[in-house]
Amino acid sequence: MSTVAFLGLGHMGGPMSKNLVAAGHTVRGFDPMPAATAAAADNGVIVSDNGPAAVAGAEVVITMLPHGDAVKRCYAEILPAAQDGALFIDSSTISVDDAREVHASATSRGIAQLDAPVSGGVKGAVAGTLAFMVGGDETALQRARPVLEPMAGKIIHCGDAGAGQAAKVCNNMVLAVQQIAVGEAFVLAEKLGLSAQSLFDVITGATGNCWAVHTNCPVPGPVPTSPANNDFKPGFATALMNKDLGLAMDAVTSTGSS
Repeated sequence: MSTVAFLGLGHMGGPMSKNLVAAGHTVRGFDPMPAATAAAADNGVIVSDNGPAAVAGAEVVITMLPHGDAVKRCYAEILPAAQDGALFIDSSTISVDDAREVHASATSRGIAQLDAPVSGGVKGAVAGTLAFMVGGDETALQRARPVLEPMAGKIIHCGDAGAGQAAKVCNNMVLAVQQIAVGEAFVLAEKLGLSAQSLFDVITGATGNCWAVHTNCPVPGPVPTSPANNDFKPGFATALMNKDLGLAMDAVTSTGSS
């Protein structure tokens, strides 16, 4: 088992780090929010006072942060503290350019690095069934697998550095469209006198079936574990989806895909 530093212990990083502890890894964590570190400590994470302290001596370093600037600042702080031969894995959702930049900053110091954003939301993080979209060297991925597997339902090697983020931005573009379309469909169904359960049964057995329906159904009733059946408890914030769509639009512009 490995000594893992986990930086970012919020809605996603908290349960992910908990699953690593449960799998037998020694996890040292840091988050600037006291509530997040307190919850992580309750889950068996050894809480450090700052990022470099968590990283010192760790064989694997995982970051789960809200945006690219935060990842770049974090790497600037923690890379000098990394031990020789450490492996860095960034599971944040950031731009392809930012992913390649932090990859270069790590590898220039002799540190292997992967971009490995995830899909599956808080539910997948808790259950240990996240899909990891990985960009980087295959040898580094093989080293990473024993650490990723306790958090993962699927691990997909997408290509070189930045390819994981490319896959994530495309996936989330599809997800955003699904969520909007599904929400509008349930509103229309109600106005037409069709019950939510009937529409759910039709869509999940027909061509409209998608994650936004069978897992994240936006109305109370059909899916007991969906936010709609749990007082709309926060999970993946709308602000973060808006950020991801901004990344998609930036990618469209930079590649001339519009």
